[in-house]
Amino acid sequence: MARVSKRAKAIREGLNTEALLTVEEAVKLVKSKATAKFDETLEMAVRLGVDPRHADQMVRGMVSLPNGTGKSVRVAVFARGDKADAAKAAGADLVGAEDLMEAIQGGEMNFDRCIATPDMMAIVGRLGKVLGPRGLMPNPKLGTVTQDVEAAVKAAKGGQVEFRVEKAGIVHAGFGKASFEEGALVENAKALIDALLKAKPSGAKGAYLKGISMSSTMGPGVKVDVAAVSAD
Repeated sequence: MARVSKRAKAIREGLNTEALLTVEEAVKLVKSKATAKFDETLEMAVRLGVDPRHADQMVRGMVSLPNGTGKSVRVAVFARGDKADAAKAAGADLVGAEDLMEAIQGGEMNFDRCIATPDMMAIVGRLGKVLGPRGLMPNPKLGTVTQDVEAAVKAAKGGQVEFRVEKAGIVHAGFGKASFEEGALVENAKALIDALLKAKPSGAKGAYLKGISMSSTMGPGVKVDVAAVSAD
């Protein structure tokens, strides 16, 4: 039987993990339990009433968190000429065309978001087997295939989060750091939930929001009252 550390015991002491909390209560509790020696990420897991194997039940999108993520995001941009210059000026970490494609084919994958201008998709398409499985393939529906690369780079750097439902019908996403003010975390959490509600697909039948839990990187999970969220 695995031993439970003193820290883990202390964190869970007096904690009712089955209680249904408001977003405010859940954030406060999770933040108070984030006692690791590093700045833990607060994360949300949302169970949805969808079957992502069906195209009309896929849930995917972007949300700009009002208070950012607290995470440094590295951005790669496929563009030429003036668009490449605009991407660099906006803070893109990697910018290029065929040269960037070759670098990625050679194993250079040190970025978290990939953006491309429409005319670059013939090049980017050759990287489908590399970028696709990592969720990095540029997509016009997500705003990552765009002529306005400057805005896309700034959004990615400024706290924009991508969400995508997994096979089991669950969306996982971080919404800030334990060092954030409690109110800022609540605003971020509600923005993420609102974005998921707005992304409800046409094929979703019955209850859409089935369960919400929050935790920090090293902390225990707590449950959010879905009925209270749906009533807001």
